[in-house]
Amino acid sequence: MAWGTVPVEDEDLLSSAQVRRVTAVLALGGVPREDRADGVQQVRLRLVERLARGAEAPRDLAAWAVVVASNYAVDWHRSRNRQELVGERLRSMGEWRRTVPGPEAEILTLAVAEGLDALPALQRQVLILRYYADLTVPQMAEVLAVPVGTVKSRLHAAGRAMKAHLRSEAAVEAR
Repeated sequence: MAWGTVPVEDEDLLSSAQVRRVTAVLALGGVPREDRADGVQQVRLRLVERLARGAEAPRDLAAWAVVVASNYAVDWHRSRNRQELVGERLRSMGEWRRTVPGPEAEILTLAVAEGLDALPALQRQVLILRYYADLTVPQMAEVLAVPVGTVKSRLHAAGRAMKAHLRSEAAVEAR
């Protein structure tokens, strides 16, 4: 497929691996299962719109796609009540609970979900992009169109906030 042309209907802009990665970012961003297909379609739509405008194709399509997915998740959160999100995020993260053995899995999942939910949207976004989408700081800076220092400061602030949240959760559980 040539980047300068819009693909025919049966040709997908994203590889199956990219679709799985986008879906994972949406899940980690708290988008419920029933809305994730819409999120994947939004990523495709943004790419088609970009190509139709004659804009240059993203240098790193995989990184670009997960940032668009992350932005979709941020927008989704803005339109929903925060209390509803914790339950949805726990259900969407159910498959990761199996990787932590024992009863600690549920407590850890809840604490991480609540910690992510409590973060400001931009801090939550960089944590998800770094630790779940596995983007480097320079990749995040490029696709978010912000300086590397901005990404680093957001990561630092988000990390401190998550650490404080997890410590407070541990103190509550220890009592």
